[in-house]
Amino acid sequence: MTADHGSSLKLPAVPERRNIRDHVAHALRAALIAGELRPGVVYSAPALAGQFGVSPTPVREAMLDLVKEGLVEPVRNKGFRITAVSERDLDEYTEIRRLIEVPLVGRIARTAAHRQLEALRPTAARIVEAARAGDLIGYLEHDRRFHLSLLSLAGNQRLVEVVGDLRKRSRLYGLTSLAEKGVLVASAEEHEQLLDLMLAGDAEAAEGCMRDHLGHVRTLWADRHAGDGASVGSLGPPSRGDGG
Repeated sequence: MTADHGSSLKLPAVPERRNIRDHVAHALRAALIAGELRPGVVYSAPALAGQFGVSPTPVREAMLDLVKEGLVEPVRNKGFRITAVSERDLDEYTEIRRLIEVPLVGRIARTAAHRQLEALRPTAARIVEAARAGDLIGYLEHDRRFHLSLLSLAGNQRLVEVVGDLRKRSRLYGLTSLAEKGVLVASAEEHEQLLDLMLAGDAEAAEGCMRDHLGHVRTLWADRHAGDGASVGSLGPPSRGDGG
């Protein structure tokens, strides 16, 4: 078991404010996305608190929130270990999302008002802008907002919650290499293509676009370290560590 007390991390200080726990949790998720926090490594709450410039309590509380999401697991008397996401996990998460999102997109294409769909256009554009800029945090935040806002048009909040939870559990670690290669742009542009199909009322084509999109996202994850010998659960040091 690898242990890391957090002394080498370069995480941003978090301002003292009432919702500090939420700020810490957000910063930790961002560090996971960028690869600053590595799967299999144990991090102590006091050491991370020193990096954030806060007391250990909100860090522990934030870590416990991430435990509920399956992103970390407690290690008695040591801290929290970042959990690895296996290829099988991702395959299963993707399969469940397809079962939910593909037919739901078809239903929404048939029933949603044009103004409701057009309201998602700015978010779709921001996904593309973030991908082109290599802004991982912005890319994933806008992507999440787009997908969950789109699904909410079906009027079933429970399904939205289920997909939101699946997205958290399949959080993609260490995406820096993909951003640097520029391969996120094509996936980002699929959101605009999906909107065009839905606005045209082509429910069948929209379902196909969503099915392909989820498959492309899964492929991107599988290829994120192509050529560098890394694998899920054994990520090496990130090529850069400023994603927090």
